[in-house]
Amino acid sequence: MLRPEVLDYYLRGGERDRLRAGAGRLEFLRTWDVLTRTLPAAPADVLDVGGATGVYAGPLAEAGYRVTVVDPVPEHVSAAAGLPGVEAVVGDARELPAEDASVDAVLLLGPLYHLQERPDRVAAWREAARVVRPGGLVVAATISRFASLFDGFVKGFFRDPAFRPLVEQDLAHGRHGNPDDVPRWFTSAYFHRPEELPGEVADAGLVLRRLVSVESPLWMSPAALADFLDDPALLLDVLREVEEEPSLLGASSHLLTVAARESVGGL
Repeated sequence: MLRPEVLDYYLRGGERDRLRAGAGRLEFLRTWDVLTRTLPAAPADVLDVGGATGVYAGPLAEAGYRVTVVDPVPEHVSAAAGLPGVEAVVGDARELPAEDASVDAVLLLGPLYHLQERPDRVAAWREAARVVRPGGLVVAATISRFASLFDGFVKGFFRDPAFRPLVEQDLAHGRHGNPDDVPRWFTSAYFHRPEELPGEVADAGLVLRRLVSVESPLWMSPAALADFLDDPALLLDVLREVEEEPSLLGASSHLLTVAARESVGGL
């Protein structure tokens, strides 16, 4: 289900600590903030597709949601299943192990990263549309087309001459891939332009609700973030005000797309 280099990246713990500090911590706090304002009230059934070890599933279960993680990495599934109130199964976003119209919300907070071809991404969107109930929501995360460009300057990756060709490849067509498939800088992925997302949503038969900037450009200021992440109330409050500003979408490392399955009588 996963390309070998992608599976290897996750088996080596590539994402284990990423959301705990710096820009990763901002990503987690902002994603959680958007989810708490977007998902239907608990108790509700949430399918967390690509939910890995349950970094969001665990808090959702604590908040009273009935959560099932679907992930292609068996080790992730074992870890998620050990969380209180969380069920977990091995599966692929393009062929979900769930009945039609069986959940109130679907999270795609990882699968669209690693589906480099548009038909595969639309297939994942369509599966989410199939399993969510009429009126239910699908929330999907994507990486910005410009993430590696900005990240290269923030983290000094451009000092390595192999990094610039990778960035130029990302900018040209969005398909991120490391030389010789060795994941020196993330792993094989697809980086979206914001304007691509409405078309993918529409092709899946869903209705676009919102495009949300997760980190905004602040993810490129690690020193400034350090002053706010221990007590992030002000930071989160201010970022809510600009989270749908179109001119900032491409500068955020991640975007969240909120879509809905049309109810019988319309939305």
